Amino acid sequence: MEKKKHAQPAKIKLRKGDTVKVIAGDSKGTEGKIIEVILANGRAIVEGANLVSKHTKPNAASPNGGIIKKEAAIHISNLMLVDPKSGKPTRVGRKRNDAGKLVRIAKTTGEEIK
Repeated sequence: MEKKKHAQPAKIKLRKGDTVKVIAGDSKGTEGKIIEVILANGRAIVEGANLVSKHTKPNAASPNGGIIKKEAAIHISNLMLVDPKSGKPTRVGRKRNDAGKLVRIAKTTGEEIK
């Protein structure tokens, strides 16, 4: 019996703290910062996007329990980095800077992404 080959996860060009725009799905058009990047399944959690209702039991943190709104993970293919210079969504490239270090750049303006 032959082993199944698992596809390698795509190269994730987005990082925690990046400002992104949601380009597809229910939260389309929403902008927010990336709170967490989940490398294993190519997803990210974005502040204020893809909110889901979570039912909680009463506990020490929330004595009444109830329904809370919480951000759920979004696939990175549905996110686009917001250019720091123009404020518009852009693709991400990589380039060596003057010091010879590999840095991320915005494809639209060529601006380095911090």
